[in-house]
Amino acid sequence: MKKKFIVLGVLFAAFGFTKANAQINLGDKAIGAVQKGVTAFTLTNADAAALSKEAVAKLDTENEVAGPTDGYTLRLNRVFGKHTAGDGYTLNYKVYKVKDVNAFATADGSVRVYSGLMDIMDDNELLAVIGHEIGHVANNDSRDAMRAAYQKEAVIDGVSSQSAKISSVTDSQLGKIGSAMIDSKHSRKQESEADLFSYNFLKKNGYDVNAEESAFRILAKMSEGAQASFIDQMMSSHPDSKKRADDAKKRAEKDGLYKPYVQQKIDNTVPKAATTKKPATTKKTTTKKK
Repeated sequence: MKKKFIVLGVLFAAFGFTKANAQINLGDKAIGAVQKGVTAFTLTNADAAALSKEAVAKLDTENEVAGPTDGYTLRLNRVFGKHTAGDGYTLNYKVYKVKDVNAFATADGSVRVYSGLMDIMDDNELLAVIGHEIGHVANNDSRDAMRAAYQKEAVIDGVSSQSAKISSVTDSQLGKIGSAMIDSKHSRKQESEADLFSYNFLKKNGYDVNAEESAFRILAKMSEGAQASFIDQMMSSHPDSKKRADDAKKRAEKDGLYKPYVQQKIDNTVPKAATTKKPATTKKTTTKKK
């Protein structure tokens, strides 16, 4: 049985669902973007967005994407569709029909949610997780993660860090950058700030802020189960899920909004079309005159 996992806040976690397929080809456009002078130390938001856009486009071809009439897509449209624009960012989103418990957002504003996550979290909890991912984009953590991966790749290939630019990048090198992205993790400070962004996102839009605590309780429970060692490895630089849940609870208590969260019904099915019952018709009978 395939193990479920979650790597919340790790940009490009989906560069490879396993190390075996981490060597991703981002295509000629991405190579051209790097050749034109993307640097490790001066990587701009636009640079990071250009590279991530190509990466996500490739990922979309390698994963089963829920179609427009799929129940998962319809649910995400309903839950998240009205939140695609914010202060300094515009988002696009899709569902990967993958049973892994994961979600990620990249520097170009691409949000990808796995069906495995949607199977275990209700609408409010799902928004708490997506809000966390948006926080990484809004806080420029995505750009920083790309820079870190690029620097690591430069070291691997022996490129002088004093020469800020590189003259050419091969598919293989881009694959190594992808692997570096998998290995790179946001700092605990960045994770905590993304958690706060998520809380404020829920609060600002009138959702139950206690769903954030609940989402982290779910993750904490998963880390105690069969997937514990794998999740612990993937979450090694993240604050402990239980602590993050406790912090979310404290925020809600401070605002006078805390109450124990009760998970709502989770429904990823296509709504049944309403049917109108036709009134019964009575057959007219005529009596023959004698």
